[in-house]
Amino acid sequence: MLVDGKLFIGASRNPDDTINKGEYLDLKFGNRHGLVTGATGTGKTVTLQILAESFSNAGVPVFCADIKGDLSGIAAMGEPKDFLLKRAEQIGLAPYDFQEFPVIFWDLYGEKGHRVRTTIAEMGPLLLARLMDASEAQEGVLNIAFKIADQGGLALLDLKDLQALLNYMGEHATELSSQYGLISKSSVGSLQRGLLVLEQQGAEHFFGEPALEIKDIMRTTNDGRGAISVLAADRLMMNPRLYGTFLLWLLSELFEELPEVGDPEKPRLVFFFDEAHLLFKDAPKVLVERVEQVVRLIRSKGVGVYFVTQNPLDVPETVLAQLGNRVQHALRAYTPREQKAVKTAAETFRPNPAFDCATVITTLGTGEALVSTLEGKGAPSIVERTLIRPPSSRLGPITEAERQSIMNVSPVAGMYDKDLDRESAFEILAERAEKAAEAEAARQAAEDRAARGADDNSAGGRWKLPGFEERAPKDTRETTRKTSGYQRETVIEAAMKSAARSISSKVANEIGRALVRGILGSLRR
Repeated sequence: MLVDGKLFIGASRNPDDTINKGEYLDLKFGNRHGLVTGATGTGKTVTLQILAESFSNAGVPVFCADIKGDLSGIAAMGEPKDFLLKRAEQIGLAPYDFQEFPVIFWDLYGEKGHRVRTTIAEMGPLLLARLMDASEAQEGVLNIAFKIADQGGLALLDLKDLQALLNYMGEHATELSSQYGLISKSSVGSLQRGLLVLEQQGAEHFFGEPALEIKDIMRTTNDGRGAISVLAADRLMMNPRLYGTFLLWLLSELFEELPEVGDPEKPRLVFFFDEAHLLFKDAPKVLVERVEQVVRLIRSKGVGVYFVTQNPLDVPETVLAQLGNRVQHALRAYTPREQKAVKTAAETFRPNPAFDCATVITTLGTGEALVSTLEGKGAPSIVERTLIRPPSSRLGPITEAERQSIMNVSPVAGMYDKDLDRESAFEILAERAEKAAEAEAARQAAEDRAARGADDNSAGGRWKLPGFEERAPKDTRETTRKTSGYQRETVIEAAMKSAARSISSKVANEIGRALVRGILGSLRR
C-alpha cells in the first residue's frame, strides 16, 4: 500500500492497546537498507512478503530468496481468511484488496525456477576461496590461477575449466613459481579436492553459461510494477556456504555493474538477504570487510539491501550500523546469548518514552514488531510497537502446476534453461597438451633414429668395402686353438720348465737376502 510516496507497514499501538497511527517506510529512503529480525514463527516471512509487495506496487524490482517455499504465494491472488480480515479491520486497512504480483522464479538447479548461473571468472578468487573454505596459501594459488588465465586468454567458465588449469599449474609448478611466486603442489592438490567436493554438492549447476544478466532481475511490467524475483532456496539451503556465497556474488555484481545515481526518489532494486547469518558465519575478516564496503556504497547506486535473520547479533556491528530501517519481531531471552541479543536490539532503536524496548521485545505477539524507519532528513523515527499489515497475495506456497504455468509465460522463459559450453580453458589446455605430446613423440622418434644410426657406425660394426667379399669364419674350436697357442706338452718338456722355474727362484732369493743384509748392516753400524 503506497500513500504519498510511503509504504504502509502497519499501525502502531498505544500502551492501552488502542491504535495510535500508521507506520510507513519512506520510499526515498528505501535504498538506506534495513533489518528484519525475530525468532522462528514470529512473522519475519510475512513482513518480507508485505515489503516486497509494497516495493513492487511502487515500481521497484525485488530479489528475495524463498527458504521454506512459502514465499512463492506472492505470485498468487490472496484469499480472504478470517485472521487476515480481522487484522485489516484492527489496523484500519480499508479497502483490503487482494492481488497477485509479477514473479520470476529462479533456481540454481533448474527444478523450481529458471536456471541461474555465473562463471568461475565472474565469481572471482575471493568468493571462490570462501566457497571452497580455502586456506590463505590456497587462496594465493587461486589468485595466481586467475592471473595465468587472464594473461593466457583462458576463459574460466565452469568447474572443469578451473580443474584443467590447476592440473596445468601442478605439472608446471617449478617454472610457474619462478614467475608468479610459490605454487605448492600440496595447495594445488587441496584445491582440486575442494573442487571435487563442490561438484558432489551440486555446485556444477551454478557455474557455466549462459550467465545471469543483472538486467533480468531488474525488470518492470507494462503496468509499471516491479518484477519480484524469487530464488527457490529450499534445496540450496542444504549447502549453506553455496547459498551465502551466491547471494554475496549477486550483490557484488550489482555493485560493479550499476552506475552511480546518488539518492533517487525510489530504489532501482531492493535485495532481501534471508538467513543472513549464513553470510557472516565463519567468514574471514577480508570477506566481512568486503560486505561492509558493498553495503556502504551500493546505496548510491539505488540498491536497498535488507537483511533477514533471527538474531541481530548475527550481523557484524560495522554492517549493522548501515541499516536504517528496522523491523524487530519477538525474541526469546532464555540463555545469556539471547538476553544479550535482546539488549543489543533494544539499544539500536531510538527510545520511546512510552515503553521499555527490552521488555516489549520479549512479549511481542505473532505479526507484531517494533518498527523504526528513516524520516525527515534521514534520522530514525521513534520506535513504535506495530501490528504488521496482512499481505495482499496468498499466504503460503503455490502448487507445482501454478508454478509451472507462471514459468511458461515468464519474460525469461527459454533464455537460461539450456546449457552453453563454448571453448574455454578446458578445451584450450587439452589442445595444447595434445600438441605437446605429439611434439614430444616426434622428438623421441628422431632421437631413436639418431641412436640407431650411431650404432651402425660404431667400432663394433663391420664395414663392407666395395670389391671385397666377406668370408665366413672357420670352425670356432680350430680358430681358438691357433690364436691361443694351446698345445699338449710332453713329460720331458714339463720337467725342464719346472727345473728352470726352481733355479730362477733360488737365484732371486739369494740376491734379495744380500740386498737386505747390506741395508740393515749399514743401519746397525
